[in-house]
Amino acid sequence: METAKVLDAKGLACPMPIVKTKKAMNDLESGQVLEIHATDKGAKNDLAAWAKSGGHELVKHEEESNVFKFWIKKG
Repeated sequence: METAKVLDAKGLACPMPIVKTKKAMNDLESGQVLEIHATDKGAKNDLAAWAKSGGHELVKHEEESNVFKFWIKKG
């Protein structure tokens, strides 16, 4: 999957991963994918809910070495 931008939100607590994701999404064109790396366990539910409410698509997420990775396609 081709990502337009990678956001490093590791070490940030809620709500900062969402705040930074929102800001990064503003720089993308519709259809582009943002890859987010976070360590906050709450980010999984927060980002899924945020993407849905904003008209974006959470394409994929996975966990690797206590880092949560998300791919969100801009709506």
